[in-house]
Amino acid sequence: MNFNSELMKELSDCFSPSGRENNVRELIISEIKDYIDEIRVDALGNLIARKKGTGKKVLFSAHMDQIGLIITHVDEKGFLRFSNVGGIHAKEIIGLTMVFDNGLQGVICCEELKDNEKITMSKLYIDVASTDAEFVKNNFRVGDMCVFKSEYYETKDCVVCRAADDRIGCYIQIEAIKNHPATDNDVYYVFSVQEEVGTRGAKTAGYSIDPDIAVALDVTATGDSLDGIKMDVKLGGGAAIKIMDKSMITHSDVKNLLTRLSEENSIQYQYEVLEFGGTDAGPIHLSREGVPSGVISIPTRNLHSAAEIFNKQDVMECIKLLKATASSK
Repeated sequence: MNFNSELMKELSDCFSPSGRENNVRELIISEIKDYIDEIRVDALGNLIARKKGTGKKVLFSAHMDQIGLIITHVDEKGFLRFSNVGGIHAKEIIGLTMVFDNGLQGVICCEELKDNEKITMSKLYIDVASTDAEFVKNNFRVGDMCVFKSEYYETKDCVVCRAADDRIGCYIQIEAIKNHPATDNDVYYVFSVQEEVGTRGAKTAGYSIDPDIAVALDVTATGDSLDGIKMDVKLGGGAAIKIMDKSMITHSDVKNLLTRLSEENSIQYQYEVLEFGGTDAGPIHLSREGVPSGVISIPTRNLHSAAEIFNKQDVMECIKLLKATASSK
């Protein structure tokens, strides 16, 4: 199996911020519909794909949504005020270009700051490059959302793109579905909504499916760059088996299972302890009477930015580990 650059680019470029996942959901459906036994969209918008079996019930989850901004006010000069949808830091987005679902764009600018004044969202605005008041009034409204505009780019070993969080998790599940292993297990592949604003879709999907075991697929930080994060995870180190983050401590049986499967199948892996953040596994492991849960993480630099970076071979190792987990006894 080779890395499918065309599919990953499509997923990354697909406009679907939290609560507006329709576009990417339709793209995923078109990719997997011929490989799945049962497919449905629940009331919140989660896409749930099932490969039927009579064995244990296994749930995988990767979230479809991406971070973005939501317009809160359009002023008399045509400048757009906004709030964040998901984790975005004001000081890191000045000068970036944003794109709306209708294809129109704007640049994030900052008001003049007084002595030692901090950069906050309230000091920022989007300039849509128009002096035509009617144009602005007719094309931008309160509640509109926009996302980072950046170009998909690859080197021999890595990918740079927006929305790697968590379109790369979606990519891994799509490839696993297309190459689903022979197994008696009853396997559910969930593509969840609204993870970036509180893992909301995973909460309802986990409750509905009531699995015997759950594994989320999501990005994680790395300690191999100069951004000050101290951790052992690195690009090129293989699939990251999560031990803990702020939303959960991985069930020991699941951690041991993922480790054993990696070693038995010659899958390159590393352990991950993340001192912040969470994944879909957070609400799923607390569903009903509790679900033994874990996470297969994809090491990624520049998280929650317009240019996230991951390693293609790490992705291939994650696919192998997901497939092994799907067929595990």
